[in-house]
Amino acid sequence: MPRLIPALGLVLGLAACANGQTNLQKPVEPLGNFKLGHAEVVAPNIVKGPVSREASAEEWIAEVDKALEERFRRHEGDKYYHLGVSVEGYVLAQPGIPLVFSPKSALIVRVTVWDDAAGKKLNAEPEQITALESFSAETVVGSGVTQSKAEQMRNLSANVALQIEKWMRRMQKEEGWFGGLEANPPAAPEAAAETPAGDAVEDSPPEAEAEDAA
Repeated sequence: MPRLIPALGLVLGLAACANGQTNLQKPVEPLGNFKLGHAEVVAPNIVKGPVSREASAEEWIAEVDKALEERFRRHEGDKYYHLGVSVEGYVLAQPGIPLVFSPKSALIVRVTVWDDAAGKKLNAEPEQITALESFSAETVVGSGVTQSKAEQMRNLSANVALQIEKWMRRMQKEEGWFGGLEANPPAAPEAAAETPAGDAVEDSPPEAEAEDAA
């Protein structure tokens, strides 16, 4: 995957991602009729980016699979879909790199969504998704200085799972995936404000309205 090396080098200048782990604390938003069947994670040709710590394909497979299960098992639709995720490349910022380079950690994956009932892919070509480390007090000087390799991998995996969900929501809206937006459960109606008894006004009967008009 030589083409991934320049892409991994570009992460030095990109902005941080939303925090996937913190996002999991929010209420689950509907995703149409989506229900996770299984998630298959592979890493046959993984590329390590410049100035990166070392991590094995097996380590990445385990972390990404865990993050996908944690995020997508929360959805309780009535139709099964499967996720195929290939870990393509990564950068795990390491200590000892001059801060002027602002080293950032990053993870690149390719994703395919399968419709179980139809037995076919929803996207003909895998979608490439890049996730960066989240901005925090710990990462302002680079996660390589303040986080262990395990912490970096856990955070990146959670972030990439969140980016995958954002892409899937966009496809639901634009392409009608997961039954389209109409498949989302209706929002609970807001409780009607109660009118104080003293302020209640009874409707005039039709006969009275006719007499007033005359």
